[in-house]
Amino acid sequence: MKAVAITQRVSVVPAYGERRDCLDQAWTKFLAACGLLPVLLPNVTEAALALCEATGIAGLVLTGGNDLVVLGGDAPERDAVESALLEWAERRGLPVLGVCRGMQVIQQRFGVPLRRVEGHVTQRQVIQVDGKPREVNSYHCFAAFDSRPPLGVWAIADDGVVKAVRHSAQPTTGIMWHPERCVPFSPADVALFRQVFGVE
Repeated sequence: MKAVAITQRVSVVPAYGERRDCLDQAWTKFLAACGLLPVLLPNVTEAALALCEATGIAGLVLTGGNDLVVLGGDAPERDAVESALLEWAERRGLPVLGVCRGMQVIQQRFGVPLRRVEGHVTQRQVIQVDGKPREVNSYHCFAAFDSRPPLGVWAIADDGVVKAVRHSAQPTTGIMWHPERCVPFSPADVALFRQVFGVE
């Protein structure tokens, strides 16, 4: 199995005075279904980069959870880590797949404006993926209604919200739905991850 680095959400636990890194166990199960092994990254920039260097990862998954600080989020350490990881992966030409917040990190990097949207927190939503209807889930309150180069749009909702982007020159992809939350896992999502990370 190929190893891919995966980022984690920050969970603030006031009762213990802790800021914890955490990842839904569903991610490990989903990645296993894709022939991938997760390397969990801490929200400490130097450690996350060192772990990526040491493990010989095949790519990077930016996961959901925690709004970006510019959108009112409370995890600046995660913003810093994911920005550094995205730059690190780009310099090496490694595949990156951003999910929900992860796609927003990619959009922010390329100056795509994000704003609050309504009606995008639902277990079932029909969107257009590569021009064909597909049912996905949706758990976000911020999004973009357009894109700009080098990011091209390949999925869109009926109200014009951008649901997926691809970089025109680098192996960087973003989706606004959560493949790990589908039961059973969607064959289309499994195929996407296998394609992005080159799993035979």
